[in-house]
Amino acid sequence: MDIEFYREYCIKKPGVTESFPFDNNILVFKVMNKMFALCDVDLFTSVNLKCDPERSVQLREQYEGIIPGYHMNKTHWNTIQMDGTIPDKLFLELIDHSYELIVNSLPKKLKEELSNL
Repeated sequence: MDIEFYREYCIKKPGVTESFPFDNNILVFKVMNKMFALCDVDLFTSVNLKCDPERSVQLREQYEGIIPGYHMNKTHWNTIQMDGTIPDKLFLELIDHSYELIVNSLPKKLKEELSNL
């Protein structure tokens, strides 16, 4: 998977914006102003995604290419290595999972706003 496919997959989700809030290299995707995915656009060696804590542990035990979130809360974020060891299908599912975690945590008003987009 390349960065363009990853970017297109993320940005097509409802309510998603992209920005570089930290520096010119770290691309962040947010839904309703809350982060769900980020990566270094120059290197694209890994992607950080939010994950349910129990599932995070299971994934880290099952896949060497999934580690605790680099520079993130290690309980709620995973770093997915883009070295080909994680199947694309699983990677896309983990993007969806991260997005859904954020959407499900939104206040009712923001959920309604999102559903109207």
